Amino acid sequence: MYKTRQGTAQFNASKTEVATIETELLRDYRFGQQQLIEIWGHACAVAITKAFPLSSLSKKQPTLLVVCGPEQNGSIGLVCARHLRIFEYEPTIFYPKRSTQSLHQDFTIQCEKMDIPFLSYLPTEVQLLNDAYNLVIDAIMGPEADHNDVKEPYAGMLVTLKQVKVPIVSVDVPSGWDADEPDKDGINPEVLVSLTAPKKCATGFSGKHFLAGRFLPYDIQKKYELNLPEFPGTDCVIQL
Repeated sequence: MYKTRQGTAQFNASKTEVATIETELLRDYRFGQQQLIEIWGHACAVAITKAFPLSSLSKKQPTLLVVCGPEQNGSIGLVCARHLRIFEYEPTIFYPKRSTQSLHQDFTIQCEKMDIPFLSYLPTEVQLLNDAYNLVIDAIMGPEADHNDVKEPYAGMLVTLKQVKVPIVSVDVPSGWDADEPDKDGINPEVLVSLTAPKKCATGFSGKHFLAGRFLPYDIQKKYELNLPEFPGTDCVIQL
């Protein structure tokens, strides 16, 4: 638990609680998986525009690298990249193990149709990443991932990301972290965008922390005592 800027007691969810909430959204509230991914990806893009406005980016072009994993978090990254392109940023995507699910393939095609480039490999020369991009978006692993069993190519990717000097934005859970406890050895994002509710690993996170949970039905918020903060105006995200 921690306090938001509004002084509201904030709930930090375990990976089990997050999975249960998502199951209820899909089964009982009739949300579609594609709908949820779209909501989350759009909210991540909005959070990034708040943390890094176009005018604040130092390089000549507003270039971003979006690194996507094979599961749901990767698809959230794809949606985020698409919306960032609409917001006039210049995303490039690295998506080394593309999902065979048609839902995830649809998000890939949408990015390709918007002429968002895909890298064929992630440079291991960290300086290349620092020189080419203003920031990196980590959409590799979600809350369900086993941080003790990170396989290639992701283990090597995390080694590279730990060394980059440009800011990292992590989607929901910083890759390599256990969702249920803070991590001291993983990547060190400057910005974290929590989806639905902050995870237990976000307790004490010292960077900029955004929450994308406004879409949640009130009954679910009450049932799980999420105690979400009051979102300003019509914003879909809030900085905690």
